[in-house]
Amino acid sequence: MNPSNDARICVPVCTTNARELIDSITRAVPLADIIELRLDCLDAAQLDAATPEILNVMKSCPRPFIITLRPAEQGGKRALDLEMRLSFRASDSSLHQQACSSENFADIELDLAVRLMKREAGGGGSSSNNVTLDWTHVICSQHDFAGVPSDLEELYERMSQTPARILKIAVRADEITDCIPVFRLLERARRGGREMIAVAMGEAGIMTRVLAPARGAFLTYGSIDEKGATAPGQLSAAGLRDLYRIDSINEETKVTGLVGSPTAHSVSPQMHNAAFAACGVNGVYLPFEVRDVGEFMRRMVHPRSREFEWNLCGLSVTAPHKRAAMKYLDWIDPIAEKIGAVNTILVKDGTLHGYNTDAAASLAPLEGFVDLSGANVAVIGAGGAARAVLWRLREVHARATVFARDVARAAKTASDFNARCESLDGARFANFFAKFDVVINTTPLGTDGQSVNETPATAQELRGARIAYDLVYNPPTTRFMRLAHEAGCQVFGGLPMLVAQAAAQFKLWTNCDAPLNVMHTAAESQMLDAGC
Repeated sequence: MNPSNDARICVPVCTTNARELIDSITRAVPLADIIELRLDCLDAAQLDAATPEILNVMKSCPRPFIITLRPAEQGGKRALDLEMRLSFRASDSSLHQQACSSENFADIELDLAVRLMKREAGGGGSSSNNVTLDWTHVICSQHDFAGVPSDLEELYERMSQTPARILKIAVRADEITDCIPVFRLLERARRGGREMIAVAMGEAGIMTRVLAPARGAFLTYGSIDEKGATAPGQLSAAGLRDLYRIDSINEETKVTGLVGSPTAHSVSPQMHNAAFAACGVNGVYLPFEVRDVGEFMRRMVHPRSREFEWNLCGLSVTAPHKRAAMKYLDWIDPIAEKIGAVNTILVKDGTLHGYNTDAAASLAPLEGFVDLSGANVAVIGAGGAARAVLWRLREVHARATVFARDVARAAKTASDFNARCESLDGARFANFFAKFDVVINTTPLGTDGQSVNETPATAQELRGARIAYDLVYNPPTTRFMRLAHEAGCQVFGGLPMLVAQAAAQFKLWTNCDAPLNVMHTAAESQMLDAGC
């Protein structure tokens, strides 16, 4: 077991109904180290009526609370002007007083904190709301849902001038490189002896939610369940603990992850994190939502140029970056060079090494079921996945034909692997693929998401082919596979390939043999949980 990093998970409770709020607190208790009561989710009448019951629950609950009444411009659920928030923090506000007692906290936005400081100093204007504040129970917060403010360091300085015990800054990450200033703030706070919460919101900022506690963050936020996120990119509390094992992440943890766009559909985090756990490896695997792969490689990945230090050991690379990532590598395996795409990066001795584990794994689902030597194989698509398949087909002496809409690009791809090329946009008719022993879909059509109902071929076109194989693994049964079954084909999905290529990646990163059954089960379980 790795040393604990004392990670705290705060579970926000945000409901419009007071009764549901109480029920949600009960649900949050076994998941949370701290519970945040988002009182701005309740309308004023609900809040007033429920206050006695909320106080009773807080007093009997085994978890500390953060009391938050956030205005809409800071991500709150209703309009609250400064005077309304100031009134809530008045000395006779029972909920506020409970927040400033025991182990509880009050989350107070920077503008309000400044006003409260002035009132305490006697320069705040009206004295109708006398405010007494124990700043050792205060989290001074600032949220920016538009992006990363250009004056982030100055913002930190202003917040540091308040007597609040804890500082919280949450910004919107549009690019993964927006995480860099967030990690810098955490390092600055740690050097200065300040307690801090720093979050990059959005899919591109997920790494801050998982890695921040090991880099000194006071806490990270996790929702009650997958659907209960109260901010963009917020993970579930169960996912933080069970999938990412956040309690055992430390500065020595090997960090790996998936580089792509999108990455939300991937089951690779489930596979690799299960493998780390099964093998006792101090490692974590994260989704890295990357749009500009060049900036990511330069500013966050390459040891010679990256702008913050982390124990990054390796990366999986998926669409659309398998070819583009190659120019940033110091060494590329000859197989990956020939294929013209990498799906695996190893950080080794301060350099980046590229591999293609897709190639050897690409026909894994068919092995043991069909002899491909001399077989007539149709490959639909001409991208990086198709090139890996074509390389393997050539290795087993199959006869391949590439079908694609971009014939010029496909012709080059086909030529590289001694394959024929035909247009997929030509006249399509029943039994179009009948002359082929195997039809392989290497396109993303049918992948869970926007293209889930799409297929590169119909049942009529597939009729007469013996085998249909879809590299898409999520969902486990694609529309292409269903139509192929209807056409009388023997059908194979892409999960065995996914597991095989991931196992080869795991070996490269850890020098340990991957637990294939564990990884397969983890991937299947995730797709089942997702309803695929």
